[in-house]
Amino acid sequence: MGHDHEGQRVSRRRLFAGISSLGLGSLLAACSSAEGTATVTTSTGASVTPAATTAQDLTSLFDGAGTCKLTSTTTQGPYYFDADKIRSDIREDRPGVRLRVAIKVQDSETCKPLGNAVVEIWHCDAAGLYSGAEAASTGGGGGNPPGGGTPPSAPPGGGPSGGGGNGGGDMADLTPTDDKRYLRGAQVTNGDGIVEFTTIWPGWYRGRTIHIHAMVHFSNQRVLTTQLMFDEKLNSAVMAKSPYSEHTGRDTFNDDDTIYDDSMLMKITQEDDGYLGVIVFSADSDKDGA
Repeated sequence: MGHDHEGQRVSRRRLFAGISSLGLGSLLAACSSAEGTATVTTSTGASVTPAATTAQDLTSLFDGAGTCKLTSTTTQGPYYFDADKIRSDIREDRPGVRLRVAIKVQDSETCKPLGNAVVEIWHCDAAGLYSGAEAASTGGGGGNPPGGGTPPSAPPGGGPSGGGGNGGGDMADLTPTDDKRYLRGAQVTNGDGIVEFTTIWPGWYRGRTIHIHAMVHFSNQRVLTTQLMFDEKLNSAVMAKSPYSEHTGRDTFNDDDTIYDDSMLMKITQEDDGYLGVIVFSADSDKDGA
């Protein structure tokens, strides 16, 4: 199976057997109709831990698991769309420092792992570009440096919200303007509520600190839209390396970003040729505000 078509299948009913590329809408419908918690099988390559051993290997790293505190919601930004990419390795041809992202999703009221939820992440590349929106994320004029375009708008009030659970309602989904889909992907949580992605450390663009966007879908609803952040000492170390060092003039850091919140910081550890980042999401799965 090719790198760009990492098909998912829910083995309980073989819902996705023989399908090499599946849109998010179809995946959500299948997850919603499956009986019980789906067993998700991925084709991830040698650098990614198989889903079957994820919980055993990572559970001890998830600070905050079992603590029922609703994860802060944020704007989805202007660059979200359903990328039709159900996969764990989202790098494609993008150069950068390897980053393995492990996310545990739990219910914000019961603290129980939320299995069979769809988690999407998307972020810019080392030069500040978003796939599907390269012209918009460069400013579209050709005279601006990479990533130097108009930054995504913040929600009213600037920062994150602790309630509501859905977030992201302030902006419409993007209609893609190019066919590229790098650094975008979705995965289904296993019985322990865990998903993993292999990506690169994000770059930066004007007006925002370094971040990853994330969205959780459950029972065909968007139940959480949030962002992931990084310690600034690590950001500085990564930005000093190529290809990040070719994009100079970073103007916004965690302490002056309008969306940054300490609760969005991932726990980062060094791993092989890159880093592992873990975080817990507490999602309002029934969307009752608790």
